[in-house]
Amino acid sequence: MVQEVMKEIIKNINWEEFHFLRPDFLWLLIPAILIFVIGMFLLQENIKWQKIISPHLRKYMITEGSGMKRFLMHLALFLTISLAIIGLSGPTWKKIELPGKVLETPLVILLDLSQSMMAVDIQPNRLERAKFKINDLITEKPGARIALVGFAGTAHTIIPLTSDYKIINTHVKSLSPKIMPFAGSDLEAALILADTITAVTTAPGTVLVFSDDFDNNSFELLQKYVSNSKNKLIIVPMNTANGSKIPIPNTKSSYFKNTKGEYVISQLKPVIINKLKSIEGITVSHLTLDNSDMELLAKNISKNLEFKEKDKEKEDDWEDYGLWFILPFIALVLFWFRKGWVLFSVLFVFSFSSCQNNEKEAKSKFIDLWLTKDYQAQQLYNSEQYQQAGKTYNSNIRSGIAWYKSGDYEKAIEEFEKDTSAMATYNLGLAYYQNGDYAASAMAFGIAAELDNSLKEKASNNQLVVQRILDGQSQANIDEATEAAPEQIAKNKENKDSEDLGGGGQEAKKEDLKKERKEETVSTDIRKGKEMEFVPDDFKSEKQDNPQKIVMQRLDDDPALFLKRKFIYQVKKTGLKPKKGLTKW
Repeated sequence: MVQEVMKEIIKNINWEEFHFLRPDFLWLLIPAILIFVIGMFLLQENIKWQKIISPHLRKYMITEGSGMKRFLMHLALFLTISLAIIGLSGPTWKKIELPGKVLETPLVILLDLSQSMMAVDIQPNRLERAKFKINDLITEKPGARIALVGFAGTAHTIIPLTSDYKIINTHVKSLSPKIMPFAGSDLEAALILADTITAVTTAPGTVLVFSDDFDNNSFELLQKYVSNSKNKLIIVPMNTANGSKIPIPNTKSSYFKNTKGEYVISQLKPVIINKLKSIEGITVSHLTLDNSDMELLAKNISKNLEFKEKDKEKEDDWEDYGLWFILPFIALVLFWFRKGWVLFSVLFVFSFSSCQNNEKEAKSKFIDLWLTKDYQAQQLYNSEQYQQAGKTYNSNIRSGIAWYKSGDYEKAIEEFEKDTSAMATYNLGLAYYQNGDYAASAMAFGIAAELDNSLKEKASNNQLVVQRILDGQSQANIDEATEAAPEQIAKNKENKDSEDLGGGGQEAKKEDLKKERKEETVSTDIRKGKEMEFVPDDFKSEKQDNPQKIVMQRLDDDPALFLKRKFIYQVKKTGLKPKKGLTKW
């Protein structure tokens, strides 16, 4: 078996690349040769004494044993030392190859939210049809992580990369041009944002564009994009060749006009679309009346879901074959129990342990044999080495908590975004809050409340606090707000019936324990009202019996209001401005 392995290794040696990683150790062969020569010389001396001493006295004066055995013993000693030295020198002839990673290709949907998408040449209008198509695509479950970006005068992330398609569908329903801070249609800004989103992986992604604005400038932009980006483009034109007038916002029958007083007609340009089809890396998908177009698109995405990187060679890192040199002298070491052979076992251990060229790497590999990465990370976490723990954890949520504890909220956000569970989403809200991104924090808390009822109360309270900060009403600490929530709830409840007061004792009845606390409507005449985004025109304060006794209750059921405020906050925080020269539609 050993012989076959050695033959296979020798057969595959690339002698042109053969060299030693630690050639200085080859100098040790000189003393090894000297030891062998001295041993042979002493062997010859013993043979001379045999000729001089009388035969009947030799057994008393010379140790028993043949000269051939002594010779073989010296030869074995020399071979073992030589093999140990060669193994220590690190023979190599091949670079280390890193197997390519299997990565998941992401999908980014760019949805045009400019005013022209409200045109009705496609029923019920272009935007609604685009939303239907996105829903059809999600229903087919393409399997990829999907991000949603809305763009008009500026581009904004509506949903980051996620595998939770229900969240995407919930937000798509409420999208309209009203949520965008600036009018216009800046496809370039949307493409830049798509590249930023897909930068989390080296795998090529897919960018799906729903828009009605493809002209000569768009052609040059898209041609340049696919030549410089790893992503491929799929375009879904959302208009017809006949086109349609573009309605003015908040009007019923008014339409945009150009400087000549003529109605602006937004229509499909077949010449541009055909030119886009000819570009490698761009696919044009025309609308169908049914969902067959999105079904085919979902199948193609699922088919190309996994991407395998090419195997890489480390430039200056060669594979150390010194370990294989233990195989030839294993048979020799087996004789360690014989007198004079203990030296071979020492040399064996020395050769085996010295073949590792990186002591830290060897120690790490040894620990990995006995302890999982998460267990090692937990030990680091318990000793308050949070950064090292964050690097070691395999679990995204635990890694995120460790980075959060270390104060590196950016990396904590990175890890929490990789996990779509309710707890990870809740922690993501905390990380966004600490990082100063209050809009994203409120959104994360809202999603966490929807995903897990056990977190609903805490997440909703935190969302309310963050929302007040966005509105400039409060600067309370989010953790304090979470702890204060049960007390606030208790203040809004009272027991009316006397038997309710004994519900906590051992003598209490089951019926008492099941009774719910009543809302405080007995001793006060406070009424609840729905807080509106805008005050209605017909609102008259004198019709209210007692305006001071109305408690406004905000109902943020529609994500559109949240997204609108989020985008405005992003514009103010980053100083984002639309490009000059954009049209109002």
